[in-house]
Amino acid sequence: MSLVDTAVHRSDATPEPGWVIPGPTGRRTTPACVRGEHAIVLQTRHAGARRVTLRYELQGAPGAPVVFVAGGISAHLHLAANDADTSAGWLDDLVAEGRTLDPARVRLLSFDFVGADGTFDAPIDTADQAHAIAALLDALGIDYLHAFVGYSYGALVGLQFAARHATRVQRLVAVSGAHRAHPYAAAWRALQRQAVALGQLQCADAQGLSLARQFAMLSYRTPEEFAERFDAAPEVVNGRVRVAAEDYLDAAGARYVARTPVTAWLRLSESIDLHRVDPREIRVPTTVVAVEGDRIVPLSDAVTLLEGLGPHGQLRVLRSPYGHDAFLKETDRIDAVLATALRAPISGEAA
Repeated sequence: MSLVDTAVHRSDATPEPGWVIPGPTGRRTTPACVRGEHAIVLQTRHAGARRVTLRYELQGAPGAPVVFVAGGISAHLHLAANDADTSAGWLDDLVAEGRTLDPARVRLLSFDFVGADGTFDAPIDTADQAHAIAALLDALGIDYLHAFVGYSYGALVGLQFAARHATRVQRLVAVSGAHRAHPYAAAWRALQRQAVALGQLQCADAQGLSLARQFAMLSYRTPEEFAERFDAAPEVVNGRVRVAAEDYLDAAGARYVARTPVTAWLRLSESIDLHRVDPREIRVPTTVVAVEGDRIVPLSDAVTLLEGLGPHGQLRVLRSPYGHDAFLKETDRIDAVLATALRAPISGEAA
């Protein structure tokens, strides 16, 4: 892989060996936050060599254990508000004082997925994302990660990283992600992409993407949640029947269109369906977190993944009305899982 530097920020301390996350020291200091870019030539699996720019954010106590955090295809590099960027992040409730991912206790690295800016119009694989992360670690002078925490698409990338760069990560937490795209979920995404294509044919790209996002919201959540929130009689509005959930879905679609390029969504949606990893190739201690009722990553796939991991895997199952989106809603329960997974000693390591 050929690397070309642009604005490279190197970490000011290489993480020390060991896996004990230090507790509170009696006073809190403001963790440093660095945001930067790094240009590479990435040898992709399906589109050959491509020049891409990796945009990242690194926050936390210098010298603390480094944890890479990645979310769904809608996530971005900004995990939580910090001194460098006080705007809300997509993981504010889990990256906070007292949490397992407290920046005063661990160093958090995140990035924008390759293709997230809409400039990469070619098939992108989760393995390509994993290789891009390895290149980013090289640029930052980080030899290895103490942990990779991935949610949804980020869990898929984490599985690829553990399989292909095992010496660079000590453990993996894969939340709502498995070793393959389930055929039912893949079919659902294919219909979403057809909605976008139909919009493009009519010069209505935004409307097509909004509709695709609304379909996605139905797959992310559960019938139980909709029954509780939207159990109201339909209304006739301007001669048309409108059901109770439509305002919610319209708002979700509008928010997504406002921040997401159509090309980015299409290519990252495809990337989920391209995802395949052999669990037997993963030798990193892995905690698989599954949610009962997840329609995107069913519990049966999590069990199959666990079986393939053998002695390297353990499974935690949550019950939640939020389905695939439980990792964004059940923050206390997810934090408890992270606390156990990230603080427990691994083989050959002192407790």
